[in-house]
Amino acid sequence: MGLKRRQRVEPEFSLAAMIDVIFLLLMFFMLTSNFVTTNSLQLQLPSSSSSSPIASTPLGVSIKKSGQFYLGNSIISKQALLATLSSRVKAEDKDPTKVTITIAAEQGVPIEDVVFVLDIANKLKVKTILATSQLAEDAATKPAGGK
Repeated sequence: MGLKRRQRVEPEFSLAAMIDVIFLLLMFFMLTSNFVTTNSLQLQLPSSSSSSPIASTPLGVSIKKSGQFYLGNSIISKQALLATLSSRVKAEDKDPTKVTITIAAEQGVPIEDVVFVLDIANKLKVKTILATSQLAEDAATKPAGGK
């Protein structure tokens, strides 16, 4: 009898095609990730060499840790801040882009309160200055353990 033994076919799996697809996906995601922009604030940390107080300036807004807002030397509610600043900017009789609002926030104030005042200034199209405290600056410039 001429029975022939069948050759058993071993299944093979080539990873070359899958590696090519994965490489192309990797390249695609690397190239497109550069075009994604994050929504973040571009804040510059304030620094100062001046020690003049801002409480006496007419458009100086101070924010306390307790959530109180001061415009000049008087306490003002958060809701009335937009209307009051708007009337004071108009009272300056200048181009709004030449008016400056100074913001002084205590250490530990939530950033949302500072952004709230910055948003008001943006709506009024005025410039803003983030004020610093002299003590914080002195502590940052002194060497550790120095006098």
